[in-house]
Amino acid sequence: QVQLVESGGGWVQAGNSLRLSCAASGRSGSIYTRGWFRQAPGKERMFVAAISKTGGSTDYADSVKGRFTISKDNAKNTVYLQMNSLTPEDTAVYYCAASFSGLNTRAYDYWGQGTQVTVSS
Repeated sequence: QVQLVESGGGWVQAGNSLRLSCAASGRSGSIYTRGWFRQAPGKERMFVAAISKTGGSTDYADSVKGRFTISKDNAKNTVYLQMNSLTPEDTAVYYCAASFSGLNTRAYDYWGQGTQVTVSS
């Protein structure tokens, strides 16, 4: 089992930044891809960003390219999502996830509990 715990959500005004963290524990050695998803009220959960095991490869949704950056600290088993130039459309519950599959997967095996991000105009 792998446990994922997100932190760093909150309320910000449009144009500002937030950094989310996702710490992994348990049997995470076989995890290849770590990702972030988000779910806005009344909408389906959507992919935001992903990073490979080594951190050498990343993938982003078009809606966040150039504004969000995913990174990881393997020593801390933690993945980060730096979110800049936030807009009210970024308001959602953000979930971190972990997968045994490659970077292009959208099938994740473990999920965190989610952290709320609210952006006001």
